[in-house]
Amino acid sequence: MQLVLISGLSGSGKSVALNVLEDASFYCVDNLPAALLVETVAFLRAAGYERVAITIDARSGPALADLPASLLALKAQGVDARLLFLEANDDALIRRFSETRRRHPLAAAERTLAESIARERELLEELMEIGHRIDTSDLAPNTLRAWIKDTVAVDRSGMTLLFESFGFKQGIPLDADLVYDVRCLPNPFYDPRLRPLTGLDAPVIAFLDAVGEAQSMLADIGDFVERWLPAFVRDNRAYFTVAIGCTGGQHRSVYFVERLAQRFRSVAPVLVRHRQLPAPR
Repeated sequence: MQLVLISGLSGSGKSVALNVLEDASFYCVDNLPAALLVETVAFLRAAGYERVAITIDARSGPALADLPASLLALKAQGVDARLLFLEANDDALIRRFSETRRRHPLAAAERTLAESIARERELLEELMEIGHRIDTSDLAPNTLRAWIKDTVAVDRSGMTLLFESFGFKQGIPLDADLVYDVRCLPNPFYDPRLRPLTGLDAPVIAFLDAVGEAQSMLADIGDFVERWLPAFVRDNRAYFTVAIGCTGGQHRSVYFVERLAQRFRSVAPVLVRHRQLPAPR
C-alpha cells in the first residue's frame, strides 16, 4: 500500500493536496483522528486499497504524540508511508482566513487568530520535523497541485534530494534545510534581452555558463552537498531541501537549481521546484 499522510497548518492547502490525490485515484479520508490511523490503514489494506491519502490535523490533540511511532509501525509492515507537512508564514495564513472569513479550528473566545496559529504550530512541531515540508506562503493553487503530484510520484528507494529556487524579495522558504545566496553574481536581469527570460532558457544558461564566478560557486555548493549527503542519509531523512536564492527567483537561482539537479540525478532521487516561476501546464 502507498499511504500519503497530509498534515500541517490550517489554511496552508491541505484540502488542495487531498483533492489532487483524490483526482489521482487515491482513496481519501479527511481529518481522521490520529488515534485511528493504524486501525484505519489495516482495514483499508484488507479491503484491497493500494493508494490511500489521509489528512490529520491539530484537533487530534494528545494523540498526535503517537503519530511518529504509528508511521514507523506501518513502514515495518511494508506500507510505503510518507508524511507531507504543509505550512505557510503567519501573514499568508492570516490573509487567507480574512479572505475566506472562516474560523480557525483552534479559535476560542480568549484566543486571537494569531494566537490560534501559534498554538497550532506548537501542537504540530514534531510532525513538521519528520515530514516533507512544503511552504505554501506564496504559491498559487496550481503550483501546489503540481508539486504534490511530483512529490508523490518520485521514487522512494532512498532519501529524496530537493533543489528549490526562490527570490529573496519573497522571503526565505520555510521548508529549506540549506540556503545559498547567489545574489553576488552578475544578474541577467540587467540585460534587456535576457530580462523577460528565465534560467530555463538557453540565452540565460549561456550567459551564466560563461561567468567564472558562477561556475566556481556552483562547484562549491555541489561539492558541499555531495560531501555531507551521506550524513543526512544516516539521519534517516526522507527529504532534504537545498534552496538557492537570487533577487527575484527568475534567472540565477533557477539556473543553479537546474545545474545541481543535473549533477545529482545519478546519486539520489531528485525533485526540482521553482517558487517564483509559473507551474508548467
